[in-house]
Amino acid sequence: MLARRLVVCLDVQGGRVVKGERFLRLRDVGDPVELAARYEAEGADEIVFLDISATAAERATLLAVARRTAERLFIPLTLGGGVRTADDVSLALRAGADKVSINSAAVARPKVLTESAERFGAQCVVASIDAKREGDGWTVFTRGGRTRTELDAVAWARTCVAHGAGEILLTSIDRDGTRSGYDLELTRAVAAAVDVPVVASGGAGSASDVREVLESGNADAALVAGILHDGSTTVGAIKQLLSVAGIPVRTVE
Repeated sequence: MLARRLVVCLDVQGGRVVKGERFLRLRDVGDPVELAARYEAEGADEIVFLDISATAAERATLLAVARRTAERLFIPLTLGGGVRTADDVSLALRAGADKVSINSAAVARPKVLTESAERFGAQCVVASIDAKREGDGWTVFTRGGRTRTELDAVAWARTCVAHGAGEILLTSIDRDGTRSGYDLELTRAVAAAVDVPVVASGGAGSASDVREVLESGNADAALVAGILHDGSTTVGAIKQLLSVAGIPVRTVE
C-alpha cells in the first residue's frame, strides 16, 4: 500500500502566513519560509502555499517566497492562488513549485487544466475545489469561498480529472478552521468518483481526525494547518498515531 501523505498548508498574505475560520477572521502566524522548513524537518510530506488574496502584487510576493522556500525544501511544494493560465503555471513551476493548484480559473474555463497538463504533465496540475454543503450534496464556491456556482462538487471533481487534473485538493468550507473534523462524507464521495489522489482539507482538530479521514474518508492525503501553527499537536505526533493505527506513512530518520 502506498504511504499516505501529511500535507501542511500555509495560507500566505502580505508575505506572511495567516490562518482563519471558514475563510474569515485571519490572524498572523509567522514567516512562510521558516514555517515550511520547520514542518519539513518534523516530517511533513508536502507543503502547500496558497495566496489567499490573489492580487497581482500578492502573486509576485508569493513567487518570491516560493523561490526562497524551494531553495531550502526537499519535499514537494504546491503553489496556488490567482493562477489563471498555463503561463501562470509556468511561472510558479519556474519559481520552484512542483505542483500548481488551480481553483476559480478552472471553473471559469476548464480548458486551463487541459492546457497546463499538456504543457507540464498532469502530475503538476492540482484542481482545488472549495465545497459547501447544500441539501443532500455539496456546491462549489470560488473566489476564496465568496462566490457560489451552480456546480455539484462531486461532478465537478470528475470534470476536472477529465480535463487533465492529476490531483484534487478538496476543502470543506463548512469545516475550515473549525477543528470539528473533516467532512468524511464529502471526501468519500469525491474519492469514489475520481481515479486520482484526493487531498482532504478543512476541519483537522487532532491527530485522530487525520487518521479518520485517511481510513474512513478514503483520502490519499490529509491537509493540516491551524493545529500545527498553534502547537496543539505536531507532525511527528500525527504520524506516530497513524503508524500505530497501521496506516503506512513516511517516517523521518
